[in-house]
Amino acid sequence: MKKIKIAFLFALTALISSAQAQTQTAKWDSTYRPSAYDLKVNQFKFFPNSTKDIIFLGNSITAGTDWSELLQLPNARNRGISGDITFGVLERLDEVIEGQPAKVFILIGVNDISRNIPDQVILDNFQKMVSRIKAGSPKTKIYLQTLLPTNNTFDKFKNHYNKDEHIAFVNRGLRELATRENVTLIDLHPHFLDSEKRLIKEYTHDGLHLTLEGYQKWAEVLKKGNYLK
Repeated sequence: MKKIKIAFLFALTALISSAQAQTQTAKWDSTYRPSAYDLKVNQFKFFPNSTKDIIFLGNSITAGTDWSELLQLPNARNRGISGDITFGVLERLDEVIEGQPAKVFILIGVNDISRNIPDQVILDNFQKMVSRIKAGSPKTKIYLQTLLPTNNTFDKFKNHYNKDEHIAFVNRGLRELATRENVTLIDLHPHFLDSEKRLIKEYTHDGLHLTLEGYQKWAEVLKKGNYLK
C-alpha cells in the first residue's frame, strides 16, 4: 500500500509540475512594445497623410523594405515597426485611420506567436483592426495577408521557429475573417514554402526576415493579383 501511495504522490507531483510549466510557457504580455516603438510612431504622426496613400502596416518583415521603391508606387507608405505585435498595431492604428488611406495591407502576428500570445487573441485583434478601419475610414480597402513560414535551419530567432501549427491556425482564421468581413485576403504563405514546408532559403537571411529575393516575390504576388490598382 505504501508503494502505491508513494507512486501516486510522485505521479501527482509530476502532474502539478507539468501544469505549472505549461502555465509558465503560456504567460504573455499585451503591453510589450519594442524599444523603437515610440520613436517610429512619432515619425509616422509627423509625416503628411493623403487619401491616395497605400499603407503597409506590420512588423519588421514589413519594415524591411522601401515599398515605394520596390513597387514603384510613390504613394506607398511603410508603417512597419520591428518587433511589433498586434496590440501595438491597435495602439497606433488611429494614425493610419486619420489619413483615410486608399488601401491598407496588414501583415502582423508572428511576434505575437513567439511571445505566446494565444492564437485566438491574435485573431480577435485582427477583427478589431478591421472593424476600426471600416468605422473610421470606410472607403479604405483592407487587405489581410497570411503569415509567412519560418525556417528552423537557421538559429537566430529560436522563439519564432517551429510554430507552424500556430501560424496555420492564424492563417485559417484570417481566411475566415476576410470572408466574414468581405475584405481581401492575400495568401502569401504558400508562395514562400519550400518542399519541406519551410521558408525558402533564398528568401530569408535568418529564417524569419526576408532577403531582396523574398521582397521581390512578395511584390510579384501583389502585382499578379492586381491588388495595387
